[in-house]
Order: sequence, then C-alpha cells, then structure tokens
Amino acid sequence: MSQNRRTNSQDRQVAVVVGATSKWQSDGRNTLLAHGTTVDDSGLPVGARWGVGGAIAQKFAQEGFFVVLTTRKAGNASALARAIGDQGGQCMIVELDLVAQESIAAAFAAIRREAGDPEVLIYNAGYLEGRELPPDKELLEHVPLEIFETAQHISSRGPFLVAREVLPAMRKKGHGSFFFSNNPSSLRGRKRMTGQSLYYPRVMMRTLAQVLTEEYSEHGVHVANVVIDGLIDSPGTRALPMAQKRPEIVMNPVKIAEAFYYLHTQDRSCWTHELQLTPFPNKPSY
Repeated sequence: MSQNRRTNSQDRQVAVVVGATSKWQSDGRNTLLAHGTTVDDSGLPVGARWGVGGAIAQKFAQEGFFVVLTTRKAGNASALARAIGDQGGQCMIVELDLVAQESIAAAFAAIRREAGDPEVLIYNAGYLEGRELPPDKELLEHVPLEIFETAQHISSRGPFLVAREVLPAMRKKGHGSFFFSNNPSSLRGRKRMTGQSLYYPRVMMRTLAQVLTEEYSEHGVHVANVVIDGLIDSPGTRALPMAQKRPEIVMNPVKIAEAFYYLHTQDRSCWTHELQLTPFPNKPSY
C-alpha cells in the first residue's frame, strides 16, 4: 500500500464486505469438505462464483463504491478482485481474522488509511465448524469447546468488535449502513443436526443487530439483519445432488445482493430493520 497516495484515490464512498469470499466457492473449505476436491466454476455466472459476499461486493462496485474485500487470506479474494476490476469497479483486499482482536483493529486501521471511513459495512462472515461431527455427536455434551468458541467469535464477538470500529464515524457523520448477513438459525434456538455448523450462536448476531438498531438508528445509522433462508447458488452448492434435483430452491446471490443495496438506498422515513429472503417453493423459516 502506498505511503503517499491512498488506494481509494478518487475518494469514492466505501463499502466494506466482511467475508467477501465463500466457503462454497470453487476451492472453498466447504466445497472441499462436501466434494473432496475443487469444482469447476467456469460455467457459472460471475455473480455466483463467490456466493453472497462476492455478489454484494460486485453490486456495490457496480454502483460506484470503492469496495473493501476482507478475507482471512488475500489469495482467497484475488479472483474476485480481478472480476471487479474487469467490470470497471475499484476495490482492495484486506486480510482480517475475526478470531483475533488485533487483526480486526489492524484491518480497519488500514481501511481508514487507504480507503476512508466506510459508508456501508456488510458483515457476511461464515464458518463451518461442527459439520465434521458424526451422527453420534449431535448433543451439546459432545461439542468441543473450540468449535463453540469459533462460532461465538464469528457470530457475536466478531461483529461486536467490527461495530466498534465503524459505528463511531457513522454516528458522527449522521449516516451509514451496517448490515448483517444471517441465516434462519438466527430466528430461534435449534438443535444442530448432523452435517450442520454450530449455528445457534447466530441468534446472538440477530440480537446484536436489534440492539444496534435501538442505539444507532436515532443517529442516522441504518442497521438491519438479513435472514437468507435457503441454499445459495455457488460452485460448491450447485454441485450438490439436492441443488441439481431441485434447482428452483437455489437462491440467486445476485438478487440477494440487490436486496442489500435496496436496504442501503431506502428512504430514512421508512427503514427496514429485518429482511427475510426465502425461495418461492419453500415455507419461510420462523
């Protein structure tokens, strides 16, 4: 990064996507776990190759934002960054490990220095801890502490620390958007079934969104929890037998990204604070 010239040299508004890559992208962790190898994504639309995070990043870049792609390893987002550049957008990659407070602080110091204070923050971090547990290990008593701690780091402690990094500037400016990309396990406590991540800590993520709404809405900051209630199209999910058998239940990440942009552009007189997106053949979760 330049010492004298910011990466965001045109001073575009900044949109930060925390978790811009997908564990279901062609070489993602979940893709490798489910299929045992990488999958070919050359036949997929560019908007679906990096799941929701990649689609959101592309959408905001297309709308003229300078987009910051955060990921644990920069190489995970390099192809996405090239795609955004090919589309005429501008972005930068910042490494961020949500388990480490020092990493979060360093990442946002770099973002402020090289891009500026975020106008939009989309918290889209995911994890897969818990999926490897066998059927006889479903009960809480069998869940290793490190799996629970990772889920807590990503679902509650991480967004708390990220919020502390960006909300003060939004409050002082009197505007900004802080959106959570969440799932139906945030709606109430549910037993973890075999093959699922330990998702019930995401209830705390939804609660944090509600608290931040009460605290920061009056200061002009739009906070919303987005419940993505279904199977999201991506290289790894498209290769699943369920998705191939019932393609109508697969959610288009480009359209999910449009929903996030819609939230950001809502008139202040009628903000939405929770949005649930469900494929038409499915009954909405509750």
